[in-house]
Amino acid sequence: MKRHRGYKKLSDYDDDPLSGMANLFDLAMVFAVALMVAVVTRMQIAEVFTEDDVTLVKNPGKENMEIIVKKGKEIERYKASGKTSEGQGKRIGAAYELEDGKVIYVPE
Repeated sequence: MKRHRGYKKLSDYDDDPLSGMANLFDLAMVFAVALMVAVVTRMQIAEVFTEDDVTLVKNPGKENMEIIVKKGKEIERYKASGKTSEGQGKRIGAAYELEDGKVIYVPE
């Protein structure tokens, strides 16, 4: 019985049962990268990946407020403790809240 040159038997392709796993791994890596890009874009924190200095304030004025400061490649997080403090000090600037809810700090 003659076989056509362009056709192979099914058993010729199934020598390794794990051969399809490499494609699944590649697909998972592409999905993971796309998910990370989507999260960064959705949260609008792409500035964290630049060389610029960035300060982010999460939940301003609330009990769980958090300040994230990036200077160069170093990132520091400050969480509100809920405690109040007293003491002598000097004024170093003013903060203004805009109509859209953004807070702008103006140093003196």
